[in-house]
Amino acid sequence: MLDATRPRLRPLADTSTSAVVAGFIGMLTGYTSSLVLMFQAGQAAGLSAGQISSWIWALSIGMALTCIGLSLRYRAPVMVAWSTPGAALLITSLPGVPYSEAIGAYILCSALILVCGLTGSFDRIMRRIPGSIAAALLAGVLFKIALEICVAAEQQPLLVIAMLFAYLLGKRLLPRYAVLAALLVGCVLAGTLGLLNFSEFELQLATPEWTTPSFSIAAAISIGIPLFIVAMASQNLPGMAVLRANGYDVPASPLLNTTSLVSILLAPFGSHGIHMAAISAAICAGPEAHEDPKKRYTAAIWCGVFYGIAGLFGATLAALFAALPKALILSIAALALFASIIGGLTQAMSEPKEREAALITFLVTASGMTLFGVGSAFWGIVAGLVTLMLLNGGRRA
Repeated sequence: MLDATRPRLRPLADTSTSAVVAGFIGMLTGYTSSLVLMFQAGQAAGLSAGQISSWIWALSIGMALTCIGLSLRYRAPVMVAWSTPGAALLITSLPGVPYSEAIGAYILCSALILVCGLTGSFDRIMRRIPGSIAAALLAGVLFKIALEICVAAEQQPLLVIAMLFAYLLGKRLLPRYAVLAALLVGCVLAGTLGLLNFSEFELQLATPEWTTPSFSIAAAISIGIPLFIVAMASQNLPGMAVLRANGYDVPASPLLNTTSLVSILLAPFGSHGIHMAAISAAICAGPEAHEDPKKRYTAAIWCGVFYGIAGLFGATLAALFAALPKALILSIAALALFASIIGGLTQAMSEPKEREAALITFLVTASGMTLFGVGSAFWGIVAGLVTLMLLNGGRRA
């Protein structure tokens, strides 16, 4: 495992162009993957434009502060994001619930996560998961995202093929800047083909709006507890697995404590909770972010900076991302994850007696299945551990 502490703190000296690019792509991936879900949930619940803007502001500021603070504290690329499955859940559960009671349910969810962090139960669970299973989980989570480049190629073949060639040539000539080369080629070509549309873009600062929380059993059951289960199974579990799979032995409890406390403080402004990130974490924790693993924490810091900037202009964020062609966003996210998928699969298959368990973990996780309202990341871990126990009696090779 990598030593997550260093005697001297030199984030500016440790940073690199590839770290800045990784941070930007991590932010871009996080926002484009589910920002529209929050707008959809907010509109379905009858929230005002100001409340939706405040919601995005609260999440962005919380992610910025925790990404920067935790990455500096542990000298590791600690990535934080909002819960995409949680945002999807709110599309159906938020309408019909008074907004103040929904805020109270957000606080309940974060309080339950805080209990897990304070008791150390989640940390103990994470340390019992074999490295091969964690690596297979990482590869499975990322595999489905990477496959989207094929969908993007159907939509914009010239754009995607040009980006792929730019990436491959970059890997041969300047490996550290391969993703940057693909991003630059994609943006230039998108502009040339007329795929960029900034007609609806208008610069406007977000204004936080306070909502006094109230609590009800109905909101706790319909929103608070489901958000807690989704956050732990689909965010915190795979998020910690990504860090461990990349060699960062960061204790889970302090991370949960920090993110849950920040979530509680920002809930009255609309935040439904910030948690450990998986996909964007893989971008900032992988070899594309920095050639030196001990300096990849700077990628997460830069992602936090971009989170903060984006949050200040939360009212116009959707229009900004809408200006970029979807094929470009899907492709650059996929290309940025190639190295992490390769590393995850390599580590997952490194132990002969754990290969079947790792394979099953990968397949279940990559399937994207949902069972009893819980996502595939959780069931991938369960399937892998059960397989390992049946084949090896729970003993690692």
